[in-house]
Amino acid sequence: MARRYDLVVVGMGSGGMVAAELAASLPLRVAVVERDRVGGECLWTGCVPSKALLASARVAHTVRTADRYGMRSHDPEVDTAAVWTRIKAVQDDIAASDDNPQRFEALGVELVRGDARLVDAHTVAVGQRRLHTRFVLICTGSHPSIVPVEGLADAGFLTNETIFTLERPPASITMVGGGPIAIELAQALHRLGVGVTVLEKMDAILPRDQPELVATLSALLAHEGVRIHTGVDIARVTVEGGAKVVHGTEGAATRRWEAEELLVAVGRRPNVDGLDLDRVGVETTPRGVVVDGRMRTSVRSIYAAGDVAGRFLFTHSAAREAVCAVRDMFFPGRGSMSPLVPWCTFTDPELAHAGLTVTEARERHGDDVDVHRLDLAHSDRARADGHPEGTVMVVTAGDKLVGAHMLAPAAGEVIHELALAVEKGMKLSELASLVHIYPTLAMSVGRLAGDASFAAARRFAWTVRVGRVVDALLRR
Repeated sequence: MARRYDLVVVGMGSGGMVAAELAASLPLRVAVVERDRVGGECLWTGCVPSKALLASARVAHTVRTADRYGMRSHDPEVDTAAVWTRIKAVQDDIAASDDNPQRFEALGVELVRGDARLVDAHTVAVGQRRLHTRFVLICTGSHPSIVPVEGLADAGFLTNETIFTLERPPASITMVGGGPIAIELAQALHRLGVGVTVLEKMDAILPRDQPELVATLSALLAHEGVRIHTGVDIARVTVEGGAKVVHGTEGAATRRWEAEELLVAVGRRPNVDGLDLDRVGVETTPRGVVVDGRMRTSVRSIYAAGDVAGRFLFTHSAAREAVCAVRDMFFPGRGSMSPLVPWCTFTDPELAHAGLTVTEARERHGDDVDVHRLDLAHSDRARADGHPEGTVMVVTAGDKLVGAHMLAPAAGEVIHELALAVEKGMKLSELASLVHIYPTLAMSVGRLAGDASFAAARRFAWTVRVGRVVDALLRR
């Protein structure tokens, strides 16, 4: 008799690994189908290699600007091949420890290699094998979208899935797209000596973030030497004299941008091909598998989490969604995913985001919206560290926090306090009541909240004067 599983997970990336480990610990009979490497996008082509690259780039930039700290600055001797070797070493270390397939097998997870497809609501096929299960969790991730531009395919191009497979980066590169992937790579590569040009179709890079903070970041990147062009329409790509040339318009002007290589980063598409989801009645859209607040698909025994579900394309969101799905499958009571997912673009300084932008808040709450901000020029820690360029912004509606945005070193670390405040609908006065450690960047959050509380207190200053009069009368 064929073995029956409690859960079959399709895909062992960020979401699949968390789901498998949680389910195996309950303990349940768990199998995971993986066609490639354990660790998925995050380990091999996304978060891990890009952050390792950013770390090397930050060192190079610090050496180049050391005079800001009272030391002699000079251009570092950058060996980009050695940087790429270090990136691969970081990946291999994680693959051999936390993401090691043998670790999951020791937990009782059966790892099945191959391409999965759904046969019915309770059966997953891998080659000739049939895995019968109570529940299926689809965690197949996503892949880069490709723009339909004349000549692009013939010229050849890189994506985040291929750039880290090189021995070293090209001498110059044109980035097509101005989202987080492109902008992080653009700054890092430029700091390592690569000539970088960014072409963005919209009027600004990072369009999902708070515009005024994006404008500040754009100016900082331009000051470093990253060439950013917005409002660009690309017409075609040619290869001329060994260089790849992008032809298009910027505003009303005809332009051409030439570099050794192209990198396309214009969004992601869900990995659903070959799964036969339509055959078993799982609803999909171009964004991914349609799920409800409990991560269930239109077939109640089949769930989806991570990029393939099309909610938020982040590692941390995939992990949380996978936990929510497993909880909903096997635990009594029903939970649901919070609509709030913070994120961070790991430039230097970092740009972090939680909740609504100012525009989104006004669209939802009308005139009952206030914006509170504190520039890091007023932060003792930022000034001491030589990075006073950023800003902390908090958006409130009816005195409750609905959004928070931060451009600062380590903003991705600091934003969690504000994300929790938005999640719980806290007031700024509640944040102000927490004693923040001095001198930290997080102290800026406390100071911003304190300033707002002081402003509110001044509106009731008349009660102090009345109190003095009453006290004087009682003393007679």
